[in-house]
Amino acid sequence: MGIKGEVIRFDSSRGFGFVSPESGGEDVFVHVNDLLVDEGLISPGTTVEFNVEDGERGLKASDVRLAGGARSAAGGSAGRPPADSEGDSDVLSPDELSAEITEALLGAIPTMTGGQILQARQRLLKLAEEHGWVGR
Repeated sequence: MGIKGEVIRFDSSRGFGFVSPESGGEDVFVHVNDLLVDEGLISPGTTVEFNVEDGERGLKASDVRLAGGARSAAGGSAGRPPADSEGDSDVLSPDELSAEITEALLGAIPTMTGGQILQARQRLLKLAEEHGWVGR
């Protein structure tokens, strides 16, 4: 069992980020090569478990994985099965989808402005409604 902490920043285009240990102390560097899960599941707010090593420039996380049963901040879930072929998947309300979109955009593109997030969210909600992807 490793240390539990929360991802405070992760830039998948650069391949690194930082985790704040639950027990306190300095933030720990994490590199994409030390992830034991898909990097798409790692975003700010995600709870992870990891081991700590002394790196060249300070503390470095290794063997980074989602904490037992933790949901990623981007809305994914550790071990969540994919929707089956008969279409039996979760149907979100427009408000629930709106919240999921906002969190996903904030996690993926932290430089987006509030106005840009609103525009993207409105367009994605309209698309979801047109395709019947959300409940009423």
